[in-house]
Amino acid sequence: MSDTPRLHRAGTTLLDRARDLRTLIEREAGRAETEGKLTAPVVDALHEAGVYGCWVPEPLGGAELSPRELLGLFEELTYADASTGWVVMATTLENGTAGAYLGEDAVERLFKGPRMPLIAGQGTRPGLAVRQEGGFRLSGRWSFASGMYHAQYAHSAAAVEGTDEVRIFITPMEDVTMLGNWDVLGLRATGSVDYTIDGAFVPESQSHDFRTTEPLRGGAIYRLGLLDQALICHSGWALGIGRRLLDELAGYAAARSGRPGQLAGSDAFHAGFARAEASFRAAAALIRQTWDGVERTLDEGGRLSTRQETMVRLALNHITSTVTEVAGFVYASGGTTALRDGLIQRLFRDAQAGAAHVLCGPQALRECGRELAGLAQGQSWAVLELLDI
Repeated sequence: MSDTPRLHRAGTTLLDRARDLRTLIEREAGRAETEGKLTAPVVDALHEAGVYGCWVPEPLGGAELSPRELLGLFEELTYADASTGWVVMATTLENGTAGAYLGEDAVERLFKGPRMPLIAGQGTRPGLAVRQEGGFRLSGRWSFASGMYHAQYAHSAAAVEGTDEVRIFITPMEDVTMLGNWDVLGLRATGSVDYTIDGAFVPESQSHDFRTTEPLRGGAIYRLGLLDQALICHSGWALGIGRRLLDELAGYAAARSGRPGQLAGSDAFHAGFARAEASFRAAAALIRQTWDGVERTLDEGGRLSTRQETMVRLALNHITSTVTEVAGFVYASGGTTALRDGLIQRLFRDAQAGAAHVLCGPQALRECGRELAGLAQGQSWAVLELLDI
């Protein structure tokens, strides 16, 4: 069990490197969208910058960023390209939780190479694991495995036969059949394909309880557990795409100023832009305020209260719905430029795709309202619902 009670903070090194990659990422984004996956130059540059180790425990050579540091990194990469930010947030979460929760034998196998491993997969809609001597036999079909084309290992949730236990299993890509069915509206470059595994043996040490909040290595961030850490991912992503949407629209309007009848001279546009900017900034402020409080709690050696767990879910839900509204305003204001293939159109599509994720959906919002209204006394969060203790 980890003996490091406080958060580890790594500073701005990775954030600065991410900023340096913006030109490359922007240049490759169109080709990545066409190919349905990140391009090799971007994947290699992310490796070389150490980005894939951002969530990995410091004892394993990772940066082990704090929640606020992760939010900033994902915001920066998503600003450069929404699909790149999405792949990085998903795979680094899985790298980090594997490093924190897997057994020693597994960590020795996965993290011994010159590069950080890249783990991709799906932690919802579990498959089936049958316990046998030394481990499990894993089978199932999983959807939306973001970054799978670049991964060396798969991260898959499965229910253990005959129990109510759900575990995460890490398997080499040789055990995975990718189905290649990524034909979607937005986030096309994430390559979030479906995949299957058919009876692969997984050693005990290459699995962990889905609900664990007790890291075997690393600091306080891992006491959040897998689900609450995933909320960091989507919150940082929303910060990045929301800011880029508004900045692109401002640039579009400025480039046409001085011409009769253009957007820049419209009072209605001015008022609408002000409302969109205010809405986004307010939602972003709630994200930052909420995670500031989380960091204080973790630094003090504590665990999140039910109200804090409510707020991290509510803050994500709020910024996601706000970004969706901002994207609609940007698209409508962009006229024929937004209609045609290009950055504004891609940002609009990516925002809609990101908002469809289950963590941002209506179930969590309803439960947040129930808890905030005092109607969930004695209940605690279990993924996306409040249940009796």
